[in-house]
Amino acid sequence: MLSRLPLYTCGEIVRGFGRGSKELGIPTANYPLDVVKSLPESLPTGVYYGWANVDNGPVHKMVLSIGWNPFYNNTEKSVETHMLHEFNCDLYGQILKICMVGYLRPERSFDSLEALITAIKTDIDQAKELLSTPETMKLQEATFFKEDIKKN
Repeated sequence: MLSRLPLYTCGEIVRGFGRGSKELGIPTANYPLDVVKSLPESLPTGVYYGWANVDNGPVHKMVLSIGWNPFYNNTEKSVETHMLHEFNCDLYGQILKICMVGYLRPERSFDSLEALITAIKTDIDQAKELLSTPETMKLQEATFFKEDIKKN
C-alpha cells in the first residue's frame, strides 16, 4: 500500500480525545470515524508526513498518526493530523484536506509521556526536512487543495 502514496483524503474536523493540545502541547485536527474507516484497510498504521489545508486555505506541512495510539490504549482507530502552522482559532466543523506523502514509522507504545513527546518532535523534524525536497514540494500545489468540498 505504501507504494500507492501520495494518498489524498478530506473530511470535517471533529473533537478528538483532547490530549494533543492539553497533554502533549501538540494540537491535532481529527477526522470522524467514517473518514478513518474510508481509508484503505491495507494502509499501515503509524506516522505519516505530508501536506494539509483547512477550508481551502494555505497548504502547510503536517505529520499525522493513523492507528490506535498504543500509549493510550485506544479502542477506536483514529487519524490525528498535526499541521506545522499555528492556528489561532477553533477548527471544529471546518474541512481538512490532507495529502499523505510518505511514511515515517510504525505506531508503538512508549515508556512515558516525555518519550512520546520526544518521538513526536522527532517526527516533526523529519517531516520538515522530507517536505523540503523539490519532489515533495510539488504536491503542495496539487489541485486537490483548491477543489471546493461541500460540508454535509
